[in-house]
Parts: sequence; structure tokens; C-alpha cells
Amino acid sequence: MKLRMLAGLCALVIAGGLGACSGSGSSGDSADGTTTIDVWLMRDSVSAQFQQEFVDGFEAAHPDIKVKVQIQEWDGIGEKVTAALASNDAPDVIETGNTQVAQFAQSGGLLDLTDKVDELGGKDWLRGLAEPGAYEGKQYGIPYYAANRVVIYRTDLFRKAGIDADSIKTRDQWITATKKLNTGGTQGIYLPGQMWYALAGFIWDEGGDLATRSGDDWKGTLDTPEALRGMDFYKELQALGKGPRDSDEAEPPQAEVMAAGQVAQIISTPGGAKVVAESNPELKDRLGFFPVPGKTAAKPGSVFIGGSDLVVPAASGKQDAALTFIGELTGDTWQRKLAVAMSYVPNRTTLADAVASDPGTAAMAAGAAVGRATPNTPGWAAVEAKNPLKDYMTAVLTGADARSEATDASQAITSAMKSGS
Repeated sequence: MKLRMLAGLCALVIAGGLGACSGSGSSGDSADGTTTIDVWLMRDSVSAQFQQEFVDGFEAAHPDIKVKVQIQEWDGIGEKVTAALASNDAPDVIETGNTQVAQFAQSGGLLDLTDKVDELGGKDWLRGLAEPGAYEGKQYGIPYYAANRVVIYRTDLFRKAGIDADSIKTRDQWITATKKLNTGGTQGIYLPGQMWYALAGFIWDEGGDLATRSGDDWKGTLDTPEALRGMDFYKELQALGKGPRDSDEAEPPQAEVMAAGQVAQIISTPGGAKVVAESNPELKDRLGFFPVPGKTAAKPGSVFIGGSDLVVPAASGKQDAALTFIGELTGDTWQRKLAVAMSYVPNRTTLADAVASDPGTAAMAAGAAVGRATPNTPGWAAVEAKNPLKDYMTAVLTGADARSEATDASQAITSAMKSGS
């Protein structure tokens, strides 16, 4: 699954040859009283098998509602959703990235679902899905599923070094183990210099943030003492390997680096282990997982949560049926089935036991319970487009003064958020 934050017109879609936005106006109610709802789900979010199983089960349980699913591509989805929300022919349910909800809500095109929170299990929702699904104090996005980063490690290298991964619960224990692993030809950890999602977690653990809101304005806050402590820890951890200081996990692909050499650990979604094993089948049974450690053993480290929420366009003429659909897909029964089928973290902390038998997903779920998302403002998309965090991290890792660089990066974040709002 892609951990993502993407940008937000039927005219553009038509011009691109994808046809008109098929929405609630295209289906209507049939003569027999059946309502057909149009649902947009994203490519690869669920398998074709799971999708069919759910639709069949839903229609059997609700014979008065038929479901028409259209699979959408992540590339360009922001513009397509924006267009649909501004039209009179919007779909009835849309899957959207959790960090996209604010930009769509800002337009006024989403249905306010605040009064549905309690009946949909909102008290147990993952914070990293629920908070970005809200905007200006109202809930627009209903948490669907989550994924986040964990530590993937080489069980054979840990065993050789006499390290029990289950005993690593704190940052200090993690550093001690990583130093022990970082000997000879082995890298204790491969951590590229610009993995800013990991940095965000360390900053959150220190009580800091990437940006904060004061009144109507957002301000970059990498220069706070808390955020600087998070950067200090990143620098200490990154030094225990040979990760490049001027690139992120995609350049080169870190899973391929782990597959090719003596790398003891990487920070990745569990799917990275599959890539490692595909690149080097000898490592298939030598990979394990544990949550990113926290400052204390009381809870895992904070992690960035990616995933999806479900929203209902205000223009939908079938909102009751749409909410019935969302209630089923985000309810206990189908959340458990989805978690097992797709190795996702369920949308509620109370359902974590559904993935207990899957080591990678179980590690994700533990971290997700204390996970967060990026600052909940439409302007954050502009920050990621320019991404001053990456330049800041490289500068600090190559010897520049952290406080001075943090001040400059914070100003760049502030400016980007203003221009993007």
C-alpha cells in the first residue's frame, strides 16, 4: 500500500479520455424500489476477490441497495475528486487518502458526518485516521484502514549478535542493540538521511510537531526544543549504518539494499519484507518485525499512519444508502475480514486482535495505536511538494548547525502552508 498524500475537475477527466464522472445522478432508483449507489475505491486498496466478497455480502444483507464500484487511480485523484464534488453528478461514496480529507472538506463538497461518529465506533478509531478525517471541528472522513512503518530485521544477524528483538522496547535499548550489530561488514541499520516520516515520529515522541496552529495561521515548528531532540535522535540512529544522507528510502530502494547486503534493520511497512525476499529468496525466512520503539517501554514509538477514509459527497442524492454501505465496510465484521485479507490495520484499536497471527501486521497495529498523521491543513500538500524537511535533514546530517537549519526549514514550511491554503 502506498503511504501517500496527493493533491485535489469533470472537464479534466473528460479531456483525459476517462469519460464523465459517474455519480449518483447516473444510476437512480429502479422501478422496484432498489437504490444503486456509485462507489469509488482506489487501485490496489483491496483485492478483486475481497471487493466481490464484500459487495455480494452487502447486497445480500441489504437487498434494497445495489453497489456499483469504480476503481480509481491514485495518480491525479485529487483533481478528479475535486471535480466530482463540484458537480451535480458525484459518486455516493469515495475512498480518499486520510491526509486528503481536509482539502476536500475545505471546498464544502463533503457531507458532515459528525453526528454519525458514535454509531460508527468513533471512540475507538485510530487517531491517525480520525484526526485527519476531521476539519474545522467536524468529522467528514470515516476511518477505513491503516498502514504504518515498523522495524524489519534480520533474525539471523540478531541471533548471531546475541540480541533478542522482543526485548527492544525503548529507544535506548534500540540504540544499544544497533551499535552491537554495527560491526564488521554489517550495518546496524540502513536509514537514509531524508526519511522524514520516521523523523516525524521521533519529533512527536518528544512532544513536538512539524507545524502547529495558532488561530487561523499555521507555523512550522522544527526549531522547537522538542523537535530538535527528535532530530538529534535521528542523527544518532542514522550514523549506525551507511545510509546516504542526501536521499530518501526510494533512492536507492532500501528493500533492495537490505536484500543485497549485510543490513540488520530497516524502517519500512511490512510489505518491504516481501520485496527483500523477492530480491533475495535466501532471506525469506530470516526476516522479523517489531514496532518502532518508544522513549519508554510504556508504549511504542509514534509513527506516521497512512491509509484511507471514506467520505460522502454533499451532492449525493443517496446519502442514507451511502452511510449504510460505510457502516458495513467499517464495521467489526468486515474490518476483521479486510485486515486478514489485505494485511491492513483495522480502523479501531479494539480490533487489533484480528491481525495477531500475522507478525508484520501485528507490529503495525501496535504502532498504529499511538500513530499520527501530518498537520491537518489543506496547506500541507504544498509543504510536501517542496519538502524543506528533506533539505533540512541532509544539512544537519552533514554537519550544519541544527538550530539554524531548523529555523530556516520552519520558515519555509510556514510559507508553503500559506501559499497552499
